[in-house]
Amino acid sequence: MSRESGRISRRLVGRFLNSAFGLGGCVALGIPAALGLNIGLAESARAASFFGLFGSDEQPPAPTSETLPYQVEFNAGESATAGILRDTSDLYRLRLEPPPNGDGLARRVEADLPRLLDALWGEGYYDASIRAVVAGQTIDMSGKGRDSAALAADKLRGAALVPVKIEVTPGAQFKLRTLRILDDRTGAPFPNDVLPMARIKLDPGDPARAGALRAVESQAVDLLRSRSYALARVVKSEPVVQHTSDVVDLTIRVDAGPKAGIGKIDITGTETVDPAVVRSFIYLEEDEPYTPEKIAAMRKSIASVEIVGSARILEAEKLNPQGNLPMTVQIGERKQHLVAAAAQYSTVDGPSVRAAWTDRNLFGGGERLRLESSVGLSNASGGKTTNPNWLDPDHLVGRVGASFIKPGLYGTRNDLLADLYVVREVTPGYTSSFVNGSTAIRHRFDEAFYVQGGFEFERGRASDPFGTTDYTLVGVPVSARYDTTDNPLDPTRGVRVIASAAGYSKALGSTVNLLQAKAQASAYYSFDEEARTVLAGRVALGSLAGATISQIPSSRRFFAGGGGSVRGFAHRSLSPLGPGGIPIGGLSLFEASLEARIKITDTIGIVPFVDAGSAFATSTPEFGKNMRFSAGLGLRYYTGFGPIRLDVATPIGRRAGEKPVAVYVSVGQSF
Repeated sequence: MSRESGRISRRLVGRFLNSAFGLGGCVALGIPAALGLNIGLAESARAASFFGLFGSDEQPPAPTSETLPYQVEFNAGESATAGILRDTSDLYRLRLEPPPNGDGLARRVEADLPRLLDALWGEGYYDASIRAVVAGQTIDMSGKGRDSAALAADKLRGAALVPVKIEVTPGAQFKLRTLRILDDRTGAPFPNDVLPMARIKLDPGDPARAGALRAVESQAVDLLRSRSYALARVVKSEPVVQHTSDVVDLTIRVDAGPKAGIGKIDITGTETVDPAVVRSFIYLEEDEPYTPEKIAAMRKSIASVEIVGSARILEAEKLNPQGNLPMTVQIGERKQHLVAAAAQYSTVDGPSVRAAWTDRNLFGGGERLRLESSVGLSNASGGKTTNPNWLDPDHLVGRVGASFIKPGLYGTRNDLLADLYVVREVTPGYTSSFVNGSTAIRHRFDEAFYVQGGFEFERGRASDPFGTTDYTLVGVPVSARYDTTDNPLDPTRGVRVIASAAGYSKALGSTVNLLQAKAQASAYYSFDEEARTVLAGRVALGSLAGATISQIPSSRRFFAGGGGSVRGFAHRSLSPLGPGGIPIGGLSLFEASLEARIKITDTIGIVPFVDAGSAFATSTPEFGKNMRFSAGLGLRYYTGFGPIRLDVATPIGRRAGEKPVAVYVSVGQSF
């Protein structure tokens, strides 16, 4: 690089760095230097090129007398650098739209050079130099040579593509040498318990990419805010580029401000729903320590009210006299009515379709009324010794019902729930038809934990190898749920625990005394911040007591197998066997699943998985007996409303009558 081009480069580095950080500049070896965020140009271009917007293999049009098509070549020495330039270049992107003449081409090239240099600096190549050669004539960063290049290009009109070479000397990629984050009030580093530097994701020796350096500012502020310094802000960034040693020293001055508590929370934007209902889903109290995690949890909790479509939290710019941070919750309401439909299919369980209509704000208090129905055809024989064609009407299964929720009773954290369903089931072990009604009160302790208790009535008829039974169940069910997951359809972090118990007594009108207990726990661990690789596990247990297996309605016995249980086996086919080898159900249940959810792209993922489980003849699982296993591979297509799931599973140790492969198609993850 010549002495003159070096002076130009240093001036441009100063312009690039100062404009990105918005600073007046600092001087190292007489060079203005403050690092910036123009890396976004290259990063966004790389993302776009994946979808064919950049880097297309399409060739430029043939030479004509009306336009001046050209061929672009990047000579950067390193393939990675050449890729950055190609993805950033407007000259390359517009090559299918040739300019009318040489002057237009030369101006296009001249405008592209600073953009390309910005992309290189964004990657940490702060000593890079760049020039273009158009039809043998050079255009440098100052624009010198543009007119000569235009004339040379015009001479090729109608005869040949104009050759355009982008010649780059990238130089060394600069590394971070030192990083200091200082308290602007004292000029000293923050104590480790206030700002743990180990959690800053940039270390000495890492490439000094502009985006990475800029991200340190956000990381520092986020760490301080997580420790209740709600008003933390960056006062000044002082990066110094040392061109003689190819390193960058970065000093960031931060004003942490005072620690803050939660202040008054106002609610705005409620048009049809009672604000008291929304407030009942806010669990923060004034004076408790502020953290962004609490604010995010509040937003998630408010969004669980179905009429609420969005919840924007606006924080005040200063603390109140009590040292607390006031906030305003801006609510955006959804449309009141919703119509939904879905379909799913399994090669072993058969097809089904579902439809639902929902009113999200029935009486103006956030009441949700949902009417839903599903209908399908089961491949199972319902416990019969024959196996007729599964299109036989006897294989019709379905569910029709209504559910109602009145949230925030009288402005409290209590909700009223009521459900009424009519159900027909056909499984390998039984056929059952019943009507079930229940009502309960749910108390929410916070965003993650609630308990509920109520009253349940069920009347039905079940046919199985023991015969046909008419039964009645009247009891008191109780349940609890703890859920810290981040997404109901596609969780990537957190745990979910659901436990329930129900007692049915002859004294209340039941035809049998029965105690039923169930519990399920699942956990999700993401290996990276973007949740591109998630390990998910699930364990479920169940137990029945108080009656013999023949006295218990078949729909209440435990079975395993199917898309949400042990994949690879037919729905509810795993249990103790009765006459003719027909599953009759068990008094206990154990299920376990382990999945690795791996995103290949932003919309496509694969999921290898293993499942295990069965139902058992005793009230506690006998893990050494009849445990069944399966394995498989899933495909996920990620959409805005949740993943579409395709799972292919096979039984391990397949037995006579079991299909070698089962395929499941549905919406949402398996658990």
